[in-house]
Amino acid sequence: MTPTMLLHLPNNTPKSIALPRTTHLGIGAHQDDLEFMAFHGIAQCYQSSEQWFTGITCTNGAGSPRTGSFAHYSGDEMQALRQAEQNEAANLGNYSAQYQLGHSSSALQQDEQRDPISQEIAQIIKETSPNVIYTHNPVDKHPTHLAVFSATLRALRSLPVAEQPSTFLGCEVWRDLDWLPDEKKVALDVSTYPDLAARLNLVFQSQIAGGKNYHEAIIGRRKAHATFSSPHTVDQASQISFAVDLMPLVHNPSLTASEFVTDLIHSFQKEVSEALNSNNF
Repeated sequence: MTPTMLLHLPNNTPKSIALPRTTHLGIGAHQDDLEFMAFHGIAQCYQSSEQWFTGITCTNGAGSPRTGSFAHYSGDEMQALRQAEQNEAANLGNYSAQYQLGHSSSALQQDEQRDPISQEIAQIIKETSPNVIYTHNPVDKHPTHLAVFSATLRALRSLPVAEQPSTFLGCEVWRDLDWLPDEKKVALDVSTYPDLAARLNLVFQSQIAGGKNYHEAIIGRRKAHATFSSPHTVDQASQISFAVDLMPLVHNPSLTASEFVTDLIHSFQKEVSEALNSNNF
């Protein structure tokens, strides 16, 4: 059965206004991924009249784990709850629009589904024309996150150059990017609006109440990055998230994700080896 795409428009903004004014687009696998990985874009647009964040959540939430007070929820009930949580986050963050594509995680991971999903994403990119796109990075350990990364890359490669964004970032969720050499990673200052960040994280009680304290974990990671990003300078920000520049994969369609990641790993290996060799270790 073909899933139903849902579009939520905070403040009842007309679609004809909400979509084309988008400047920052986040494309995540699950409800809460946008808030955890793309807060930089959300914060950039929050309270701005010139920059606007739109979110795409690709899965329906039906396969979410259920424990505690949510243990008795059926798949349909969990799906409705997760979608409601995502729309609440969009309202709190003053998003321009929030799409929920409604696919199952298993469908996203099937080869035969990749082209249709990529086409959906490509159509939304055409309608919103963002300057910046955030999605999952290609070394994330979650298979559904990797599927969304792949679908997003396919979507961008299918578009004319004029319709592609100027910035395409792969963000942290299920694997940190602090290991990347400094010249290979993008440090995103997410210090602004800490109260908003907390409120957005805590919207997703269906996940946090079950024993996964995502809120404190995400904030802790951001604070740790800010402190440990450089051993020789004082902190330049109180919270940082790391991303990797994915535009080389868009500019060079023959470059595979595996080749791209292998180059990153080799760069890390080279940096560590040179530091050890220079000290005769």
